[in-house]
Amino acid sequence: MKKNPRTTKLGYNERHAKSGIAAPLPEIETFPNQYKGYDITIEIPEYTAICPKTGLPDFGTITIHYMPDKACLELKSLKMYIHAYRNVGIFYENSVNRILRDIAQACRPVWAKVTGTFAARGGLRSVIETRYP
Repeated sequence: MKKNPRTTKLGYNERHAKSGIAAPLPEIETFPNQYKGYDITIEIPEYTAICPKTGLPDFGTITIHYMPDKACLELKSLKMYIHAYRNVGIFYENSVNRILRDIAQACRPVWAKVTGTFAARGGLRSVIETRYP
């Protein structure tokens, strides 16, 4: 029997891999930026989501570092957006990349970096980082 290259020994498959990427989440609002040439760092220590394979909760800190162009992220809507992940089955890697994508679409920053620092599980701790552009 030929092994499917999209399935691992642990039973992960394409459905698991794509889980959460297109889940509906609250809109991230913005407000007009009044200055140029400065950085903003936002640390969100209460990130949680669900592992799409095991159904167990994942916990971590999301750090957003960006240089605004014409718009800044509005923090209350960002908080509601991040807290909505608690009901989403999504892998670490996908959530960090999706957060960056959604931030870039919302405010079109000069540049942005999103880092997810996730709590240890099974003796392993993951740090995922992605950048725009």
